Amino acid sequence: MKNRIIGAIVIIIALLVGILTYSFSSALNKIHSETCLMGKTCTANQAIEFQTTSGIIFFSLLVLVGLYLIFFGQEKVEIIKKIREKVKRKDYNNILKTLTAEERKILMAVISEQGAIFQSDLAEKTGFDKVKVSRILDKLEGRQIIERRRRGMTNIVILKQ
Repeated sequence: MKNRIIGAIVIIIALLVGILTYSFSSALNKIHSETCLMGKTCTANQAIEFQTTSGIIFFSLLVLVGLYLIFFGQEKVEIIKKIREKVKRKDYNNILKTLTAEERKILMAVISEQGAIFQSDLAEKTGFDKVKVSRILDKLEGRQIIERRRRGMTNIVILKQ
């Protein structure tokens, strides 16, 4: 819900930027047409065009960010609820029986974090080095037990349905 509110605020700011860009552009064009004797070749005309184009680009970017937040921005709470539902629905006891001790340790760490944990935190939590964690996650991902999604400089490991 907060993302939608922020998206609406961003769109309102974008509209204000659009109105300001239009009003400044109109005023500068009027002043330019009344004072400059060189016509279209005047250097002020190029500056006005650049400023207007910059304002329009900034307006467009703000609108796109606002629309993204309104329609696609998910709250962390919603993501966590979806992950918890996955954990409840899937029978991980049968899966655990087929895993090696190291794979089991990694999977249990993910489950204990309600189905989502940063890959870097897995290394700390299990005591394995980062390379070993990555190789085990490759195996679990290959068996479609977990899924890794890129988040900044690390991955988030999520239980798969």
